[in-house]
Amino acid sequence: MSDQFKAPKGTYDVVAPFSATWLAVKNALTTPPMLSGYDYIETPLFEDTALFVRGVGESTDVVSKEMYTFEDRGGRSLTLRPEGTAGVLRAVLENRLDKGALPVKVWYTGPNFRYEQPQSGRYRQHTQVGVETIGSSDPAIDAEVIWMAIHAQRNILGLTGVRLLVNSLGCHNCRPTYRATLTEFLNGLKLDEATRQRAIINPLRVLDDKREDVQELLADAPLMPDHLCDECRNHHASVLRFLDILGVEYEQSPRLVRGLDYYVKTTFECVHDGLGAQSAIGGGGRYDGLIETLGGDALPGVGFGLGVDRTCLAVQAEGIILPDAMQVKAFLVPMGEASQDVVVGLAQTLREAGIACDMAFDARSMKAAMKGADRSGAMFAVIVGDDEVAQGAAVVKNMGSGEQVTVPLDLVISTLQSHI
Repeated sequence: MSDQFKAPKGTYDVVAPFSATWLAVKNALTTPPMLSGYDYIETPLFEDTALFVRGVGESTDVVSKEMYTFEDRGGRSLTLRPEGTAGVLRAVLENRLDKGALPVKVWYTGPNFRYEQPQSGRYRQHTQVGVETIGSSDPAIDAEVIWMAIHAQRNILGLTGVRLLVNSLGCHNCRPTYRATLTEFLNGLKLDEATRQRAIINPLRVLDDKREDVQELLADAPLMPDHLCDECRNHHASVLRFLDILGVEYEQSPRLVRGLDYYVKTTFECVHDGLGAQSAIGGGGRYDGLIETLGGDALPGVGFGLGVDRTCLAVQAEGIILPDAMQVKAFLVPMGEASQDVVVGLAQTLREAGIACDMAFDARSMKAAMKGADRSGAMFAVIVGDDEVAQGAAVVKNMGSGEQVTVPLDLVISTLQSHI
């Protein structure tokens, strides 16, 4: 026997029964933007490499180490998208959405690709749900975006272990002064060479170092919230006030730094301590000025990306059982050639009425067919034999209690609907 192919390293297949959880999580995360006036947008899986270099930041690990970049047959450098924002902003500009009514409010979902060291919660292909709002600097928009990010996790999925961290990274006016102050502080520390180089490229990223020995050295580091200009300080206070109005529980996290260069002012992250080292489920923030670097007018923006994969791990860590929207409600069992004709038609009628159903194939025996009904998880088995065909009826059996009743075929739908 020849060797079988396997999924590439750092990827996995979404198959049943896990696929039911994966789909329920994805649908939950997309619900808040759908209820908040956001339009759906879908962009290509690959883009011009320069879009990500300019939009994500050349100094980031994403661009310098993790992108899947290739040259196509026309000699163009293309990259599988490592994150969603840059491609969405490109689409907004190309389709002139920025010239219409503002703000532009969109949501999207799909896979991103990063060449990372695979581990639990970190994959080379991961699926995100994201939103972007372009054209408004109102702090109420920031709060709306944060609410959308946390609402599905806490209130739809029922996660209790999710913590929301919120910070302000200042703006292009006040951050340079803080950066100089932080650099001076870091220059006085005994840092390893790799951390020292990171401090030269982007000193704020050092604050995000998770190693305990580094965090001990950073105990007295200057923090961005203490160096905000009046505009940023007032904006951040307003965001927190709106979050309080919305009833969103959060933690102020003055060391929070996201891994992408474009964030200014509001930044936030959703974390779950039950996920181990990879505790972040997702996050986002404000990126005023980013669209300008991509060739558009100077417009403010704010958004987030949430990992479907990480959220699934959080659901599993808390032992939450989510409803299976794909689970069949009825399993149809034909007993004989004539009855199969009836059951094939009945299955179509049930499905068109919105009742998910499956049926036994290959002329299975009653015993084998009922085993199939049990494996399907269906609430009811609908059995049609020769006697039922003659009567124009079917036997509806409750798979939980074992009780069964014979009903006319035209009452099967109402009988099932009254119990589902």
